[in-house]
Amino acid sequence: MADVLKKVPVREQDPKVRATNFEEVCLGYNQEEAMDEATRCINCKNAKCIQGCPVSINIPAFIKEVKEGNIEEAYKVIGKSSALPAVCGRVCPQESQCEGQCIRGIKGEPVSIGKLERFVADYALEHDIKPEKAEKTNSHRVAVIGSGPAGLTCAGDLAKLGYEVTVFEALHELGGVLVYGIPEFRLPKHKVVAKEIEKVKELGVKFETNVVIGKSTTIDQLIEEEGFEAVFIGSGAGLPKFMGIPGENANGVFSANEYLTRSNLMKAFDDSYDTPIVAGTKVAVIGGGNVAMDAARTAVRLGADVHIVYRRSEEELPARVEEVHHAKEEGIVFDLLTNPTEILVDENGYVKGMKCVKMELGEPDASGRRRPVVIEGSEFEMELDTVIMSLGTSPNPLISSTTEGLEVNRWKCIVADEEFGKTTKEGVYAGGDAVTGAATVILAMGAGKAGARGIHEYLKDK
Repeated sequence: MADVLKKVPVREQDPKVRATNFEEVCLGYNQEEAMDEATRCINCKNAKCIQGCPVSINIPAFIKEVKEGNIEEAYKVIGKSSALPAVCGRVCPQESQCEGQCIRGIKGEPVSIGKLERFVADYALEHDIKPEKAEKTNSHRVAVIGSGPAGLTCAGDLAKLGYEVTVFEALHELGGVLVYGIPEFRLPKHKVVAKEIEKVKELGVKFETNVVIGKSTTIDQLIEEEGFEAVFIGSGAGLPKFMGIPGENANGVFSANEYLTRSNLMKAFDDSYDTPIVAGTKVAVIGGGNVAMDAARTAVRLGADVHIVYRRSEEELPARVEEVHHAKEEGIVFDLLTNPTEILVDENGYVKGMKCVKMELGEPDASGRRRPVVIEGSEFEMELDTVIMSLGTSPNPLISSTTEGLEVNRWKCIVADEEFGKTTKEGVYAGGDAVTGAATVILAMGAGKAGARGIHEYLKDK
């Protein structure tokens, strides 16, 4: 019997072993462990965990089924709300969402909701349990742009309501940020992502790859010429940001986006592929979010000594606590309260180091976080051969610039309402990183659900 105050521990690869391979770090629960952990849930009547979940999974209901050993039933409960449970169980920031609201966590550790969701979803994938699809179609056609978490969720929800959905993906492979952004050791591509997408296909959703909306065709053409009655834009945020400091154009400076895409989507980490990647021997990753952790942990596995350089303190690190913990275990050095001022370049145009200054936290800024202030006379140099910029991303303006009547804000994000994803153009809905800028997988999925609700409201009486 589990200690009600403590989570059932989850098995992980040893840090020294995993730092040399790209296999999954967390090994998850087996059925016995999952059922044990499930007994810790007190099945609250007014469950705060559901309120903390952006896609409103009925968490107590699925955990109750796990406790009783009805894993297929647990999957059906999750499936009513989430199209990608095996993904969410791995990459959601549960500690600040469902688990952060868990009543059990007031006096002990919260229930390990994410790990239970992962167990149920993996069980469904292993036993090929099918999602419940619509009995018949309603003949309304909807186009979804982008096959990342927002697009897949929107497409899955609409297909369950009987819509004929086609998803258009710019890349040659489906999955959006799930395949190009998140490394294999956090989210296996064949074992998890591809199989979750198959589940969406089983709902009747069609997919077309290598279609760049704004180049291959436009939103107006999809509506006027191809007969789609509504469009959902879930095209993500793929444009990297840089600091604008001297030396940033040197050979050996990369955006985290490029570095991770080469490794994840184009399989540079796998020797059987020809994709080139600059692994580097001394690498600095600038930034403190989950993407920075992913880039740093990838560089470690490619054989580099890695530093994370972040201008605020550990308390302000935006990355998940679990990611920071794993990064430290794998030997990554955190240079906190440190800010780069210049990248040093050798005579051949390659990175040789980086000038930095030490910072201290001053008064809170508009975001409520204490603003970092430079400490006078604290300048120092780091010897490096590779710098990876992980400072966030913004949406590609290709869709907004080729779609008349689609309003964007000053950050080039599409303007859409939160409840239904409605944009300024009739019949066009949007959600995920294309609207908010870079955020989490689960928030994108919540936006995909909102878009599906909006489109259903728009088309149901037509």
